[in-house]
Amino acid sequence: MGIGLRAVRLLLRPRPMPGPGPKRPRSAMAPRIGTHNGTFHCDEALACYLLRLLPQYRDAEIVRTREPQLLSECDVVVDVGGEYDPQKHRYDHHQRSFAQSMHCLRPDKPWKTKLSSAGLVYFHFGSQILASLLELKEEDPVVQALYDKLYENFVEEIDAIDNGIAQWDGEPRYAMTTNLSARVAYLNPRWNDSDQDTEAGFKKAMELVGREFLDRLDYYHHSWLPARALVEEAIQKRFEVDPSGEILEFSQGGCPWKEHLFSLESALGVEKPIKFVLYADQSGRWRVQCVPAGLHTFQNRLSLPEEWRGVRDEALSQLSGIPGCVFVHASGFIGGNRTQEGALRMAQSALARQAGPDAPSS
Repeated sequence: MGIGLRAVRLLLRPRPMPGPGPKRPRSAMAPRIGTHNGTFHCDEALACYLLRLLPQYRDAEIVRTREPQLLSECDVVVDVGGEYDPQKHRYDHHQRSFAQSMHCLRPDKPWKTKLSSAGLVYFHFGSQILASLLELKEEDPVVQALYDKLYENFVEEIDAIDNGIAQWDGEPRYAMTTNLSARVAYLNPRWNDSDQDTEAGFKKAMELVGREFLDRLDYYHHSWLPARALVEEAIQKRFEVDPSGEILEFSQGGCPWKEHLFSLESALGVEKPIKFVLYADQSGRWRVQCVPAGLHTFQNRLSLPEEWRGVRDEALSQLSGIPGCVFVHASGFIGGNRTQEGALRMAQSALARQAGPDAPSS
């Protein structure tokens, strides 16, 4: 069962801050989640948001302080305090002795990025949170698949940025300033603002990261995960498309196929790497798209022929000898044809030319 719009709105609804009043016994008070005050970051905003998704912390008060006495009174503390002790619900990562990653804590997981407070909370409570949101059991394969996917494609980035771990070696080719961590940082007061209070900004940060977490979960649950079955079926039927077994065909475009293709090739023991994917676009025409060499590269296993690139319509049909051509992208990673047969012939022609080394697309 998916996450309904009403449920999302309830989860994102701002909670009123408790006002002054008579002191209650500690056992009768709402739980307290402690984190540091001052400039805030994406990791503790997400950590606090995730904790509030748990039934035991749903009505928790967020206490932002660095005072040891106040932190000692909190039920759980994240990103401050210099202590990682899950038995006491202390989840800081700044101490010199801390070097934990997902792989350190669970050797069956491949990710070796040092955890931030977000990663620590996700490690300890992520499966429980997802199971609750999806109304499934924690051991359900769907929960476990989404747990891994959300860490690798949402939480790990936040861990790395907060710990100052570069995504690449050397100087980047261009700046990336619109990621989630950057957008949270922009919610802090500017250095020259007269009002340096960070409480309102931190609440906005929690709402921002919470909305994106739930949106990403919804996408992976209802779009990414169902696509796996479609990709597996296409792999099983690939020899019906072309005897080489190097061309897949989907009945429609938009299916997130790349990650599933790489994992299924390994799982199914595909001997010849798949080179091209065919699918119909929204206009009813067909596309031929190259399979990349990896998930995070613009290089292809085999690009469309260099002489086709940047050529369109009848000129491309005459050049290639294939009727109905529409275009080939200047980088050679995708092309179009008016018919399925034409798109298939474009892929077959590219395969026939692969005796020489493929020029990587730029």
